[in-house]
Amino acid sequence: MSPLRAMLCAALSLGLLLGPSPAEARFGKRSRPSQSDSKKDDDKTHEATPVGEEDSDDDDEDDRPSRRRGRRYVSSDADFSGLSLLAVLFTGGNHRFVVDHRGPEGNLRQERHAAPLSFRLGLQGGPVNEGGAADLFIGLEGRRFGADARVTGLGLSTDDGSEGTDTITLVEAHLTWALVSLERVRLRAEAGVSTANAPDVSFVGPSMGMSLEACVAGPLDIEARAQVTPFPYRQVDASAALALHLGALVLRGGYRGMVLDDAGEVDGVRHVDTFHGPYFGLGLTY
Repeated sequence: MSPLRAMLCAALSLGLLLGPSPAEARFGKRSRPSQSDSKKDDDKTHEATPVGEEDSDDDDEDDRPSRRRGRRYVSSDADFSGLSLLAVLFTGGNHRFVVDHRGPEGNLRQERHAAPLSFRLGLQGGPVNEGGAADLFIGLEGRRFGADARVTGLGLSTDDGSEGTDTITLVEAHLTWALVSLERVRLRAEAGVSTANAPDVSFVGPSMGMSLEACVAGPLDIEARAQVTPFPYRQVDASAALALHLGALVLRGGYRGMVLDDAGEVDGVRHVDTFHGPYFGLGLTY
């Protein structure tokens, strides 16, 4: 199932849930003049209706069932759209079974990490020894080649004991090449650029890395990644996690370690920081 269809289902569900509803005054709140007038008209004595003419109240009564039926129909559509969205999330993804056209007709197989085209999006975060870290990543891959982008934000306590926090933002943009692309395992080599924005300096440098995804049992995968920036600053970022694939939805949790070294570029004194801690996240994979 494509990400576009999932987004369309989500938009349809949101539109139905936020659709217009009959205006009603709240408990203890004065009604609008138009509502008061209509209520007064309803309280008046019923006037006689000439023979042969239908009472307008009867018409209103005839219309009420159809309006109620219309509301029930909209509710059914909203429920159906919500179920469709859940079906997209929990039956899609690369770990689903597909028809194998290469073998005997009717055989099923799982593409998993050897899908001809895959898209991933995720958010993860957790505490580190001096604060907290959060990541946003997105990637698109073919059978062999792809692209990956990541943004990491670090919120750290100040090193001089003053109030406030120090913020460091790390960005990576890589092209990827799958050295191994099999159903149960995928090993990538990555290369690109990275940036680091610290309180008093910003860096741009070359970046390279390796990443691994492998099936352990059923929908459970193991993920590992290492990234290095050799100059003008030094960055080493490594992580390992377990990922549970629930259709297109992925839940992951693991541990991460990072070293940042400004190589004395700020004031001639080398500053090295080491961060580590657990992280948890969720994402989508198609």
